[in-house]
Amino acid sequence: MSKVTTGATMSLDGFIADANHGGFDHLFAWYGAGDVEVPTGFPDMTFKVSAASAEHLRQLIERTGVLVVGRRLYDITNGWGGRHPIDKTVVVVTHQRPEDRPEDDENFVFVTTGLEDAIAKAREIAGDKEVGVNGGEIARQCFDAGLLDEVHVDLVPVFLGSGIPLLGQIKDAPVTLEGPISVTEGKGVTHLAYRVVRK
Repeated sequence: MSKVTTGATMSLDGFIADANHGGFDHLFAWYGAGDVEVPTGFPDMTFKVSAASAEHLRQLIERTGVLVVGRRLYDITNGWGGRHPIDKTVVVVTHQRPEDRPEDDENFVFVTTGLEDAIAKAREIAGDKEVGVNGGEIARQCFDAGLLDEVHVDLVPVFLGSGIPLLGQIKDAPVTLEGPISVTEGKGVTHLAYRVVRK
């Protein structure tokens, strides 16, 4: 069965975006902090990161089979212009399918019957690769439902002061994770991974 992970770039005070769903100029500065190029699914978007972060990103892209996001992120990004930057299928959890997307395709699959069905569909698409869940509300719901296997954080040296947390108010807090099971020091970022321990 596919491993389900969540990951996000996070400030030192625990936020993956500011209160207005912004702050990315600070959070994502590490994507341009080095001299090693990592291409994306967009011809006009290439990351320039440290060698350590480049290897981290390459491994992440290689092991990820599908992404799961909420409708809010899909709308905020305008569906990434039709295809996600890491060139993977995106499963969107939503109450209602967008009018301009009457059918699923290799870019987007819309699940209107709940989170567990969305994860099941994502696992089917991913095969033996990982299911990547967007941080924030969808990740919290996965955590609370016992569906999350690992939490990955790209920790950056900035304090946002307030904003949107990585997981928010999980129902069984406090919860201790195992790890870090991996640590990679990049330029302007430290990549961390933790394993969720089932009770």
